[in-house]
Amino acid sequence: MKGTVVIEVCEAVEIDGGVLVGHDGSACAQEALIWSAGMAARADLELHVLRAWSLTRAPRPATWEPGFVPPLSDYEQAVRDELDACVARASLAPSVRVHTHVLHRPAAEGLIETAKRADLLVVGARGHGGFSGLLLGSVSDQCVHHAPSPVTVVRAGSGGWLPFVRAAPESAIRA
Repeated sequence: MKGTVVIEVCEAVEIDGGVLVGHDGSACAQEALIWSAGMAARADLELHVLRAWSLTRAPRPATWEPGFVPPLSDYEQAVRDELDACVARASLAPSVRVHTHVLHRPAAEGLIETAKRADLLVVGARGHGGFSGLLLGSVSDQCVHHAPSPVTVVRAGSGGWLPFVRAAPESAIRA
């Protein structure tokens, strides 16, 4: 069509080493982020935080209004904004070199593909899936069985053994 503009969204991410952590916005993913930041800091590696998304799981973009479906790029930006907010809430140490990535692809597939050149892949044990009784969610299960790099699975409530991953509160610095 004449005058048609195609705006593409990211469907592949390439990293060159470092710790790759999957983040779906769940509490378990937040703990995996904090744990992986500690590992990246101790190993002096970059931290790559990846959120895979689909239209049905993406937050509503700011451009949404009744009767109008925004372009995929608007959804991608809403996903990126939400991921950046999760990283900010983690209060990671300033020394951790963090890169956020959003990927329009199924989560397990995107994490496994991106992990090709990662030194370590970190995932939470469970995400937003509907089977709360499972010890391991479907994405973490797929990553454990198919990732080309070592995989660490972080269970909710198991964090804390890497104590310096959070920035010190300003009140503690002044004291």
